[in-house]
Amino acid sequence: MKKGRCIGLIGGLGVGAAIHYYKHLAEAHEKQGISLDLVMAHAEVPRILEYVAANDRTGLASYLTSFIRRLQAAGAEFAVVPAVTPHFCLRELVAASPLPVLDIFKPLLEELTARSIRKVAVFGTRFVMESELYGALTGIEVIHPHPDEVDYIHNSYVELALQGHGSEEQYKGLTGLAQRLCQRDKVETILLAGTDLAVLFNEENTHFPHLDCAALHLRAIANRSLADV
Repeated sequence: MKKGRCIGLIGGLGVGAAIHYYKHLAEAHEKQGISLDLVMAHAEVPRILEYVAANDRTGLASYLTSFIRRLQAAGAEFAVVPAVTPHFCLRELVAASPLPVLDIFKPLLEELTARSIRKVAVFGTRFVMESELYGALTGIEVIHPHPDEVDYIHNSYVELALQGHGSEEQYKGLTGLAQRLCQRDKVETILLAGTDLAVLFNEENTHFPHLDCAALHLRAIANRSLADV
């Protein structure tokens, strides 16, 4: 069986996100009759959050690059960070990385443009929400939830990332909040800008308009791995 291009995945951001990417990439390759070629290294959520909270882009890029070097040594042809929060240092990471980095923002922006979406709200960590995806959403109006709502989304997300699973209470709470933003603030879609939200939401149970950043990223990664194989 032919192999796809070797993917270097930085896991542990959190564990549930890495499992989600691994599972879906394996399925995408199997559908094409191509063997998945993937190597993974494990980073730590608390370390990532410390760098972001300290506004230390250079430090975070150095931390992530250390894993990419290990992935390169194991045969990876390009690198993937399966989480939005670490993209805080994307520019510095791209400059320092020994491998091409397939980022999560490009496929999202392409989808927003294709759908002519102009008004969104973001679900993810506080850093991602308040920074409007680190300034990536140019030309898009971003509606900010109320401060207590931001706290709830952030705390729920960090729990998901650290625990690797969610609860019915979290599912109902975030669903209710998303529906409220759509009604109250006339938001066109909710950006699920945190990979660990996939442990709560899927295409069958997400009862509000949304774009899943991880799903779009996964499609781009599979296309890159399977191209010209």
